[in-house]
Amino acid sequence: MPPANNRDLTDTQWETLDNLIPRPTSRTDGRGRPWKDRRSVLNGILWVLRTGAPWADVPDRYPSYQTCHRRFQRKCLTNTPVM
Repeated sequence: MPPANNRDLTDTQWETLDNLIPRPTSRTDGRGRPWKDRRSVLNGILWVLRTGAPWADVPDRYPSYQTCHRRFQRKCLTNTPVM
């Protein structure tokens, strides 16, 4: 997947991080929405951290700001890389 812009993670950078970020587990009952792509969520989080913009200003090329913010909060509260 090529980066959406020149500041998103490159394929090489993602290959390094991919194994460090655990894949989310699906529910056993099959309910709920599928998880958004970890790479695009991470790019959205990095965009907010890089620009200092409010979460609500996350560009449309990334998952919703709620998804990015929730994953960032989960990472901070549990100190585990959840994307």
